[in-house]
Amino acid sequence: MTGSENTRPQRNAGPPLGILAVVFTALFLGGIAVSTAMAGGATFPSPFGSPAEILAYFHDNQDAVRVSAFLQFAASVPMAVYAATASVRLRDLGIRAPGATIALAGGLLAAAMLALSALFVWTVSRPEVLAEPVVVRALQNLAFAAGGTGHVVFLGLLVAGIAVPGWLAGLLPRPLAFAGLAVAAVAELSTLTLLVPGAALLLPVARFTALAWLIAVGFLLPRTRTKRTAPSRDRSTTPEDRKEAA
Repeated sequence: MTGSENTRPQRNAGPPLGILAVVFTALFLGGIAVSTAMAGGATFPSPFGSPAEILAYFHDNQDAVRVSAFLQFAASVPMAVYAATASVRLRDLGIRAPGATIALAGGLLAAAMLALSALFVWTVSRPEVLAEPVVVRALQNLAFAAGGTGHVVFLGLLVAGIAVPGWLAGLLPRPLAFAGLAVAAVAELSTLTLLVPGAALLLPVARFTALAWLIAVGFLLPRTRTKRTAPSRDRSTTPEDRKEAA
């Protein structure tokens, strides 16, 4: 009897990963695009910018800031669902290494950081807060720390948690898995932003490449895993029969 192939049973497929990735990416990018349009082309200020320009932006664009916070918070929900679904998918595919747990932890923390940043941004849009420049600057710094460094670093863990088992177990095309490892490395290096302001350039690079990578993986990560069984001996024949056949 020759070797045969079967597939691992899929206990619960869960929501489509690719659709979830598209949704949270669209919400996040929509928050940037819509708020920028509402602000007349002015972009969300960097905490390393001029204090006067930062305060002027928040005073003049309260609605834009509020919409940005709303869409960013909304993006955190499907991101958390993506992390949970990807973790279960990896376990159903037979991954028993820590990668599935790392993906879950990284994705949930990335979503939490994004939600926390959005809540800080929403708070800045409140008129009573805008009357206190020191509070505005403090909240903006917290929003940047959570939604910038905090979110991107943990987003890198989500990517790494999928990329490593995807490569070792052959679940993903090798170029895609290696690209994920590179994205995760850049994301972890963005921790340097807390010490070196110039390292903030790593944040958009890691963030947007990670979002694109998660979309690709969402559509390419299989739901079932082919498992080849070893050939078995035909027990209906005796050693003498096999010797005569030879």
